Amino acid sequence: MGKAKKEDIVEDLDMTEDLADDSDGRSPDGFAEGEAEFDGAPLDDLAAADEIEVLRAERDDMRDRFMRALADAENARKRGERDRREAEMYGGTKLARDLLPVYDNLQRALDAATEEQKASDKAFFEGVELTMRELLNVFKKHGVELLDPQVGDRFDPQLHQAMFEAPVPNTKAGDIIQVMAVGFMIHDRLLRPAQVGVSSTPG
Repeated sequence: MGKAKKEDIVEDLDMTEDLADDSDGRSPDGFAEGEAEFDGAPLDDLAAADEIEVLRAERDDMRDRFMRALADAENARKRGERDRREAEMYGGTKLARDLLPVYDNLQRALDAATEEQKASDKAFFEGVELTMRELLNVFKKHGVELLDPQVGDRFDPQLHQAMFEAPVPNTKAGDIIQVMAVGFMIHDRLLRPAQVGVSSTPG
């Protein structure tokens, strides 16, 4: 009886060894050693990390687009503000330029009249002078100012237009010797240069 039990035990050990050989090193739950390391939590961590990187890239791209759109909007606002300001200041440039000949003709009428004529038709010439003053007031209201150089002033190519040059005693080259037509400014821009004659006398 004792001998039969011993043989049963040996047989059970042999079957256990065979099962161990068939498992090819697999754990009792059927997975090879280390295999669960890839199918479990570590793989989930890798997928989550990849998803985070994708979300970060999308976030950075959206932030870059937002900042660009914000900068474009700010530039458009500044450009619109500048255009509005220039329209307010210089919108009447063409009309003012078209009215300059009116001033010139009124001034010529006064310059051409003799004292005798002015005295004989005083009301008429007072009306002309009043019209000129009113025109200048309207100009001033819209930022148009008279540019009236005097004989002896220095010629400024930024403000004056030289119509002729001539040597004149007691002057230096570049001195204004005659004013043919006044000029006008509209705010800080030249609307029309003053037309002048300039001395060419060597210094």
